[in-house]
Amino acid sequence: MPIVNRVAALSDEMAAWRHDFHENPELLYEVHRTAGIVAERLREFGCDEVVTGIGRTGVVGVIRGRKSTSGKTIGLRADMDALPIEEAADVPYASKIPGKMHACGHDGHTAMLLGAAKYLTETRNFDGTAIVIFQPAEEGGAGGKAMVEDGLMTRWGIQEVYGLHNMPGLPEGHFATTPGPLLASSDTIEITVHGKGGHAGAAPHEAVDSVLIGAQIINALQSIVSRNVDPLKSAVISITMFTGGTAFNIIPATVTMAGTVRTLDPDVRDLVERRIGEVAESVAKAYGGSAEAKYTRLYPATVNHPREAGIAAEIARDVVGVDRVDDRVTPVMGGEDFAFMLEARPGAFVFLGMGDGPMCHHPAYKFNDNILGHGASYWVRL
Repeated sequence: MPIVNRVAALSDEMAAWRHDFHENPELLYEVHRTAGIVAERLREFGCDEVVTGIGRTGVVGVIRGRKSTSGKTIGLRADMDALPIEEAADVPYASKIPGKMHACGHDGHTAMLLGAAKYLTETRNFDGTAIVIFQPAEEGGAGGKAMVEDGLMTRWGIQEVYGLHNMPGLPEGHFATTPGPLLASSDTIEITVHGKGGHAGAAPHEAVDSVLIGAQIINALQSIVSRNVDPLKSAVISITMFTGGTAFNIIPATVTMAGTVRTLDPDVRDLVERRIGEVAESVAKAYGGSAEAKYTRLYPATVNHPREAGIAAEIARDVVGVDRVDDRVTPVMGGEDFAFMLEARPGAFVFLGMGDGPMCHHPAYKFNDNILGHGASYWVRL
């Protein structure tokens, strides 16, 4: 089945919406302009109900079909926030806000769902109720969790929920998903090492070298993945920050390290959290110092429900054809706060291919407007 004709006719309008959002990126929960435009559009389209302020700055639109015999209420979610990145993409609608950029395509997600909402309100050729969800603060702010905690699922009786994300590197217009884990949990670690300061050149033997201890901890942490985690399961531990010291010839008394942890399995997540603390403390002690690890859980793994993942794949086949849908894609170790919605209700998350180009979160990232019709058609067929 091809892209819905009416949706295809909305392509230019969706692109114009996206370009406007792209020029005016907003971060985390501060998506006031974007949310205001979304709410205004939904009211113009004729949604039966438009509610703002869900999860602080989220927007919800209710669209009832011509029939209600099925009793189905399905949530369709898009994210609205941008990233604190200086744009390097050469596009005529580049960000007007220094240091902010839609480098993950949330402007495109929002435009797609607005297009779907316009089509659904015009036709209402479906049985049940569609809840269009426009979420803030996906990029580290857990806006999905905030919306769920604010009654998103219970207030409108959502029974199933579906999400979508663009994917550079996946061929343009192709879909990919899988039952079970699709994206990893996303957690942070911070390790503080305490030693004894001293002169690095004249008397290193009188100090307890916190830098040396930190280096040994970094090396030892990698043994958790290679020797504690089942080799048939996945985990990533990456230390990305190391701070401490103020002079080239002084051993600092304290250094700190920070990084990220990704897992696909809850038991592996528990194991890794425990072992990071044990390894940091024991390595530091072996070198005469001490260390404490702070582990912060941000987003759980994004785990698709088998039935709903099958529905999502079948709908995608209706839109783009059997050969352009992978329903057993390998999970990705990125994180996504749609996970909180999938913990609250059955549902599925899918990737929509963008073709070649810089990956998400890159300053030269460019959203491919050619896929707007694919995404909106997917939404309306759900």
